[in-house]
Amino acid sequence: MKHRILLVDDHEVVRLGLRALLEHHHHFEVVGEAGNAKEALDQVSRLKPDVVLMDIRLPGSSGIEACEEITRNYPDTKVIMVTSYAEDEMLFSAIRAGASGYVLKQIGGEDLVRAVEAVGRGEALLDPAVTQRVFQEVRRAVKEEEASAFVNLSQQEKHVLALVSEGKTNREIAKALYLGEGTVRNYVSSILSKLGVSNRAEAAAYAVEHNLKEYL
Repeated sequence: MKHRILLVDDHEVVRLGLRALLEHHHHFEVVGEAGNAKEALDQVSRLKPDVVLMDIRLPGSSGIEACEEITRNYPDTKVIMVTSYAEDEMLFSAIRAGASGYVLKQIGGEDLVRAVEAVGRGEALLDPAVTQRVFQEVRRAVKEEEASAFVNLSQQEKHVLALVSEGKTNREIAKALYLGEGTVRNYVSSILSKLGVSNRAEAAAYAVEHNLKEYL
């Protein structure tokens, strides 16, 4: 089965080089070329390629905008974004736009071939040079989400919730934190209200799910 490919780059010499590389492999067919986003969209509409190899930086509308339109209107066409620089902002914009792959122009010929093959099979692919950045961003986003889970709780309420999650009674919590039982009851009531849960068990599950102990 051949992968039908559209090449999008505003430099003709780059397109020629990519065509020569890809057509050296019998399972690739370069069905068209485009030098800007508008041409790319016209070609995708007409040719319905399997894979679009597209430069991020194009004259006029960017490759990101074109990628977003292609993935929205032609879900069977996969887009690999190609760029000269590993820019975090561009990387995450490409992912949000629905790109199936993201590679640097410094990529080796055989690595590019494997990238096109992988994306053509329906896989997602990132250049190894940027993969670590994605994992770092995902970890950062998870941390932010976890931290925001307790943003409405005071530090003392977090301590009370931590003890609730350990199965402690109000009396035990009061003793541990040198508080009155009535004060602890008030804290627990406030915590349930702020977290939008109805009982201690749900509050405990919430605390564990969002890694409360990391924020004490």
